[in-house]
Amino acid sequence: MGNRSESGPKHLRIVDLLILAVGTFTLGVDGYVLSGLLPEVSADLRVSISEAGQLTALFAIVYAVGSPVIAALTGSWDRRVVLGGGMMVFIVGLMLQAGGPNFPTVAVGRIVAALGAAAYQANAFGTAGLLSDDAHRARSLAVVAGGASLALVAGLPFGIIVGQVWGWRNAMWILVVLAAISCLSVGLLPAAHAPRLGLRDRLLVLADARVRGILVGTLTVMVPGFLIISFLPTVLHASGVLVVVAMFAFGCGQVLGTTAVPRLIRWRGAPFVLVLGAGGVTAFAAMLAVTGTTELGAVASMIALGLSMGIAIVPQQHRLFALVPARAPVAMGLNGSAIYTAAALGAGLGGGVLAVAGEIALAPTAAIIGLLAVTAGVAVRPERRPQR
Repeated sequence: MGNRSESGPKHLRIVDLLILAVGTFTLGVDGYVLSGLLPEVSADLRVSISEAGQLTALFAIVYAVGSPVIAALTGSWDRRVVLGGGMMVFIVGLMLQAGGPNFPTVAVGRIVAALGAAAYQANAFGTAGLLSDDAHRARSLAVVAGGASLALVAGLPFGIIVGQVWGWRNAMWILVVLAAISCLSVGLLPAAHAPRLGLRDRLLVLADARVRGILVGTLTVMVPGFLIISFLPTVLHASGVLVVVAMFAFGCGQVLGTTAVPRLIRWRGAPFVLVLGAGGVTAFAAMLAVTGTTELGAVASMIALGLSMGIAIVPQQHRLFALVPARAPVAMGLNGSAIYTAAALGAGLGGGVLAVAGEIALAPTAAIIGLLAVTAGVAVRPERRPQR
């Protein structure tokens, strides 16, 4: 297994990709499960629902800051070491949350879990990309992304069901088991090393205007979806079952998008697919302003919105690998940071729009940001610029 990896296989076996996808699925479920358990968490920890909701924001902030830093510091390590270590740290964070007697302890657990997730998630994509050639890289990245997309389908329903039946702490313990399986499975992967570079050389990726251009595309195309998701009950003028079904529909659409994206990239290239996804995000976010008032229309629009976002994720990772293969781990960390920054921006911007212009402006605002993503995708083509 080790010899196969050192020379670099043509593409990863499906079992290798599934091992990585189990990890991204586990991290993804953790990212969504608390959204379905906020009332239980707030009652147990004796804080308001608003304060309990800050646990999710705290996770996003720590991940966004930690992902590129960890990637830069561990750039020359065997990816299996980073993946296994990250998942172990994530498990410690889960255990602190599951057993924490008060809000500060649970918050510390959330921070620790975010650091572990930051170490694992970007490196899961990095490993898939490093061990795949150009012909197979899109497929590898899509399978790993599929784990996170499936988590979106399962995370919220899982949280609600477990919260009602066994309580939120037991949901954390179930995730500990999944994370332990993922951690142990990492040892079955082939070794993967990025090209050996000094820390200074790895950090030069921050100065690369081509990388920054791709990150702008990632940020702008992700914000509209996160804005909609953060305020979905308000956008749909609904609560309860319809919101859960709409979230499930969004997740199913994202799974479909990540499934289709390798063929789309082979067909027209990653830059075109990003613009295609951004155009879909724009159109279906705008459509929600009209269709969100009916159950069938809301579900159909959320499937299409999820499909569009699923299409837009993998092309950016694919482009980063093509542009800066030697610094791919750091680039993946920065791209992950951009996604979590988009989550925070989407929630923050949505809150501001809701306060200033009311609920009617949420979907149109998401569509306007989607237009910015389309514009960035068309105008910013780092592949045409020489490296400096």
